[in-house]
Amino acid sequence: MTAAASGSATPPRKRGRPARTSASDGPAARDRILIAARNEFAERGYDKTSIRGIAKAAEVDPALVHHYFGTKEQVFEAAIELIFAPAMGVPDAVHGSREGAGERMARYMFGIWENPVSRLPLLAVMRSALTNETAAAVLRGMIERRVLVRMAGELDVPNPEFRAQLAAGHLIGIALLRYVIRMEPVASAEADDIVAMVGPTLQRYLTES
Repeated sequence: MTAAASGSATPPRKRGRPARTSASDGPAARDRILIAARNEFAERGYDKTSIRGIAKAAEVDPALVHHYFGTKEQVFEAAIELIFAPAMGVPDAVHGSREGAGERMARYMFGIWENPVSRLPLLAVMRSALTNETAAAVLRGMIERRVLVRMAGELDVPNPEFRAQLAAGHLIGIALLRYVIRMEPVASAEADDIVAMVGPTLQRYLTES
């Protein structure tokens, strides 16, 4: 007796999109794509990262990456929001007493940079922004919307947006020297010593009229 006769034959496969499963679609897949994108951009930079590479790392079809995030630029924006999540607390560090606001801001930012877990992805994103205009534009927009606008809202000084940018630029410049270019003696200085030197300058930006 054949398998067909016994009723145990495997039914023919249907054409079309595979059935949705928690492994290949839905929130779990979206989270995997985002984590894979963060890792790919951190390891390869903007130019060398591709939608296909992100999909392979997340074990999904490339079409699903486009479905959830759109273009490579939009995937990059979502990924750096994840990478820069710790830095989003800068406005909260400035909030509160005017006294010591500059030191609090410096200590908060250098605390993020000194942590290897958060520093390595930040370095990768900053290098991408230095070498690719699309990456730079995405990073500028995110910092402006998510950090500087909020921080300016905490400042009771003339031209708060300008002051917030000056303060952020001061810290970013030091971060470039210390962590990217590794210029001495800044690169090997104690973080507490840098905070002590930088804090009063940030205090002037943030509080003095």
